[in-house]
Amino acid sequence: MTRTWLRWLPAATVPAVIAAGVLAGSLPASAGDPLPAKSPEQVLELIAQHRDPSFSGTLEQTSNLGLPDLPKTGPGSASGDTAWLELLTGPHTARVYRDGADNARVQVLDRLAERDVIRHGDQLWFYNSKDNTAAHAVLPAGGHHPSGQDSVPTPDRLAAKLLAALDRSSNVSVGTDVEVAGRAAYQLVLTPRSSATLLASISISVDGQSGMPLGVEVKARGQSDPAFSVAFTKLSLRAPDAAIFQFSPPPGATVKELPVPDHKATGAKEKRGAAAKAKVKVSGTGWESVVELPAGSLAKAAPAKGAPEQQGGPGSAASLLAQATVPVPGGRLLSTALVNVLILDDGRIFAGSVPLERLQAAAAAR
Repeated sequence: MTRTWLRWLPAATVPAVIAAGVLAGSLPASAGDPLPAKSPEQVLELIAQHRDPSFSGTLEQTSNLGLPDLPKTGPGSASGDTAWLELLTGPHTARVYRDGADNARVQVLDRLAERDVIRHGDQLWFYNSKDNTAAHAVLPAGGHHPSGQDSVPTPDRLAAKLLAALDRSSNVSVGTDVEVAGRAAYQLVLTPRSSATLLASISISVDGQSGMPLGVEVKARGQSDPAFSVAFTKLSLRAPDAAIFQFSPPPGATVKELPVPDHKATGAKEKRGAAAKAKVKVSGTGWESVVELPAGSLAKAAPAKGAPEQQGGPGSAASLLAQATVPVPGGRLLSTALVNVLILDDGRIFAGSVPLERLQAAAAAR
C-alpha cells in the first residue's frame, strides 16, 4: 500500500475500529414487546439468515484500552500516516450508509471537521474537510480495493468474522435482551474457556427481527467497563437517499487522482504478502495463541534501542510508539487491556491476548 493510500487510511478504518467495539449504554428490551426465547444455536441461525441490507445509521464508539491519549494539535500531533493510532483512544462517532454492494459512505465526525469515504459504483472518493483535500480513484471492473466497502465493516461484518473463528475455546450463551437504537435485540455472549487470556467476554447484540448484529461488546478481565465499545445509536433499515453516494469536491478543494494497481502489480503484491505471511509463526491455540513476527516487521515504525526520537519527529510513528511502550527485560512492551505486544531488542515481535509472561515464554522457546 502506498503512502498516499496510508494517508487516507484513518478515515477508511475508523468504521472498522468502531465495529470492533462494544455495545455501550444498552437498555433492557421493552417489557411490553419481549422477544421469544432462543437458544444460542437459534440466535446463530438468525444471524446466518441475515443478508446485507440497505441501511443508514450512527455509530458511537468508546475505548478504555489503557493507552495514553494522543495529542490532537501542535508539534506532537499524529501525522497522516500515524493518525490511525488516534482511533484506539477516546470516543468516535461515524455515520454509515449502505445500499447494495456498490454504494457505501462513511462520515467520520471529528472535532469541527469531517472525514468521508464514499463508494458509488466504480467511483471511490476520500475527503477531509479540515484541510479541504480530496482523493479520487476509479475501481477496476469486478475488482475490489482495500479502501472500498470491505474496509467499511459494521457490526454485522465483524460478528461474521468473530463467529467464523468460533471454536471449542469459547462457551456460547444468550444473555439478557437489550435495546439498541430502539430495536429489541438478543445478546449472544462468547466467553473464553481459558483463564490465561486477557479477554473476559464478547457480546454481540442481534436484532430480534432481522438478525442484523447491532453492536459488539468486548470486556477485559479485571475491568467493569468495556475495554472497547460501539453500537448503533440511530438506525434505519430503509435505503438511503441516492444523493448520499454522489460526491463532488467543494470549491477550492485540492484533488489528487490515486492510481489503482494493475493486475500484475496486484499479483506481485499478493505473492509478497503470502511470503510474509509464511514467516509469521503461531504458538498455542484459541485465546491463548501467540503470534510471532520476524525481525524487521516494524523497522520503519519501531524506535531504535536507546534512541526513540531519532527515527522521526515528535509526531512520527516511532515517537508515538515510544510513548506507548514501556521497557521490559529484553525489549519494550505495548500493553493494552485486550492485547500485549512484546518488541524484542533483536527486532522480533510477539503479540497475543495473554499476559507478558506468556509472550516472554514464547520468545524464550524460539
